[in-house]
Amino acid sequence: QVQLVESGGGLVQAGGSLRLSCAASGIIFSINAMGWYRQAPGKQRELVATITSGGSANYADSVKGRFTISRDNAKNTVYLQMNSLKPEDTAVYYCNGNVATFLGNVHTYWGQGTQVTVSS
Repeated sequence: QVQLVESGGGLVQAGGSLRLSCAASGIIFSINAMGWYRQAPGKQRELVATITSGGSANYADSVKGRFTISRDNAKNTVYLQMNSLKPEDTAVYYCNGNVATFLGNVHTYWGQGTQVTVSS
């Protein structure tokens, strides 16, 4: 019923920037918290940033000051602006959202992921 689709990944040089987008579609009453996670080969998935419906954001220490999470509630879309990228940022980036149905229950959905590769 609900689909999240990431876009904006790619290959960039160290120090460059990318902006990731994640749009939710389907039968949605509202979306509570949304977030970005990443997973590098051989490593566990880790939190990058989260944002509440009111715009309160939290970041992993490794990306503070470089990444900015934002959302457009009218478009059911969350963004991740990534600046000053480092090779260590290379990973598959996934978005998620806590989606409320018209019946009032909440389910977490994940996108398919988008590859971000930062070369040195």
